[in-house]
Amino acid sequence: MSGVVSYEVARARDLDHLVELRIEAMRDSLQRLGRFDPSRARERFANGFEPNWTRHVLLDGQRVGFLVVKPHPEGLLLDHLYLRPSAQRRGVGGRVLSDVLADADARKLTVLVGALRESAANAFYMRHGFQRVSEGDWDVYYRREPR
Repeated sequence: MSGVVSYEVARARDLDHLVELRIEAMRDSLQRLGRFDPSRARERFANGFEPNWTRHVLLDGQRVGFLVVKPHPEGLLLDHLYLRPSAQRRGVGGRVLSDVLADADARKLTVLVGALRESAANAFYMRHGFQRVSEGDWDVYYRREPR
C-alpha cells in the first residue's frame, strides 16, 4: 500500500455520508445474497450509530472508509469496517485492522467481528488471525484473542 492512513473522529452530522459509504461498500455482497435494500441498510446503521465509537478512515487525507469499534463484555467489537470499492484490495483495510488489533493486544482484549456470508471479508478476517466461532442466517462471527 502506498499512502498514509489516518483517522478522524466522526460526528452526528456525518450519518448520511457514512450510510452512503456503507451502501457503496456492501452493495455487491448484498446483491449476491439477494438482500440489497438501501432503506434497510440505512435504518440498521442509523439505529445503532454512535459517533463516539466511529472513526473515518483517511488515505492521504481523503475519506475512504470508516470503522466502529465498541466496548463489549468480552473485549472489543469491531462493529463496522467499510472501505469504498476504490480503496479496497490496496492494503488499506489490512492497515486499519492491524491498528485495531495492535490496540487490542496492548490492552489484552479479545476482538469480535461479524461478516456477511459470501463476503470477501470472511477470508480477510481469517487471514488476520480471527477464528470462526458461530454462524447466523446471514452472518459469520469471529473472535481473535490478544497476542
